[in-house]
Amino acid sequence: MHSDRASAVPAAAQIAADAQRVFDVVREGGVALIHLDVAYAMVARTPEAVRRVYAAKGRNFAKPMGLVGGWPAHEALHRLDAAKRAMINAITVEYDWPLSVVAPYRADHPYLAGLDPFVLQQSTTAGTLNLLLNAGALRTCLAQLCWTQAVAMVGTSANRSLTGSRFSVSHLDASIVEACDLVINYGAARYENAEGRSSTIIDFGNMRLLRLGVCGDAILELLRAQFGVTLV
Repeated sequence: MHSDRASAVPAAAQIAADAQRVFDVVREGGVALIHLDVAYAMVARTPEAVRRVYAAKGRNFAKPMGLVGGWPAHEALHRLDAAKRAMINAITVEYDWPLSVVAPYRADHPYLAGLDPFVLQQSTTAGTLNLLLNAGALRTCLAQLCWTQAVAMVGTSANRSLTGSRFSVSHLDASIVEACDLVINYGAARYENAEGRSSTIIDFGNMRLLRLGVCGDAILELLRAQFGVTLV
């Protein structure tokens, strides 16, 4: 395992280099642990790597991972009307808040064709796909590489199942770190919190709140005040 340690998020050039190294490791079948604004996360691509992630987390295979993607992937893959896209844009672009978007997706899109069927199955549920948006510079850079190179990857929080998110490498369980071939350590996550909350998850297909996470109260108030939408 190769670990890079830093006390803060570095300059853009270093982030780009780190994203490339994560991309290379995961593309070749490895598992990478990366810093996100919301928490640390594990990224994988092959069935073997995904199974390694689930084993390290002690996670049930019934619980899906999310697709590593940014705004281009969201715009191309998610099946949403203009009104719902405007909500997502307001949350993630205008207000710069992180958000996990769950929505029906285009299963026949070429971007997903390169994913092993098992891995695709583990990153979708009931005809929906989860994409985390606006989770920090490293995650955004990695998502851009995945999209432009047409190499899809999946990710999940770097913690033992049901124990809450982890916001620094020093607080990770040994099984998580040992499962990773590369660790990118930028110090504490931006949204570190005592409750162990990660991103807020909203199902925009059914307009349901699936998980209240960081910035969640502000997101719900924005949807109510600006779009007249109340989620429970």
